[in-house]
Amino acid sequence: MKVTGFTFIRNAVKYDYPIEEAIRSILPVCDDFVVAVGKSEDDTLALIESIDPDKIRIVETIWDDSLRTGGHVLAEETNKAFQAVGDDTDWCFYIQGDEVVHEQYLDEIKNAMLRWKDNARVDGLLFKYKHFYGSYDYVGASRRWYPNEIRIVRNNKSIYSYQDAQGFRKGDNEKLNVKPIDAFVYHYGWVKDPRIMQRKQEDFNKLWHDDEWVDKHIDKVSKFNYAEHIDAIKLFDGTHPKVMQERIANSNWQFDHDISMNRTTMKEKLKSFAASKLGLDFSYKNYKLI
Repeated sequence: MKVTGFTFIRNAVKYDYPIEEAIRSILPVCDDFVVAVGKSEDDTLALIESIDPDKIRIVETIWDDSLRTGGHVLAEETNKAFQAVGDDTDWCFYIQGDEVVHEQYLDEIKNAMLRWKDNARVDGLLFKYKHFYGSYDYVGASRRWYPNEIRIVRNNKSIYSYQDAQGFRKGDNEKLNVKPIDAFVYHYGWVKDPRIMQRKQEDFNKLWHDDEWVDKHIDKVSKFNYAEHIDAIKLFDGTHPKVMQERIANSNWQFDHDISMNRTTMKEKLKSFAASKLGLDFSYKNYKLI
């Protein structure tokens, strides 16, 4: 069984993406790795080149910044990396620049890939998610955070990145058939120095919206106010991946939240009740469980 990791990145240093940690977290189960590195305003290319030259192959790209609807440029960059995966690969392990896999799940992930490798019905493997918010001490506790996503796909080039690169489809907009696995992806996209997070908000939203929308909806302030955007979070009671330990130790901002002050709408409460008591799940699913 051959496994190839793949991802895309641009301006990782400028926006403080844990892309090195993301790649290193899954390298132990990958035979090689393809990184689509967009032309950047910082030392992103040098950073990627320094990680593991023996395993990592870089595809240099130029982002089409005219694609300012729905984050489609992110899917386009994902597809550039995916299409560069060699034909002899069985499984393709996708990781985004703000996602990290805990080492405790690597055996389960490898075993799942072996288990379903020869079952052609299985297009991909579905991961669970922990979404960190504000600091490394809190995770999202509301249903607005997506609970699952596909992060391993078969090396079938009819598969492609969907919409803003959150998931995948195949052929003529068909959902992938997936098997769930008992492994989490740790999403750190909402854990940054508030000054960097604010800069990211101002720039990154331009991948989804025009200048008028950005000017109207994104505050022009020096620091992102995490407290203003909380609905419900909870304290994280687990451990972070080893590759994240140095980054966490070097974090230089403070964020504290009284979880008794969480804001939960009645709609959210009803959805939670339906899920926990009645077994009804109304969440969006960009996949088909088989």
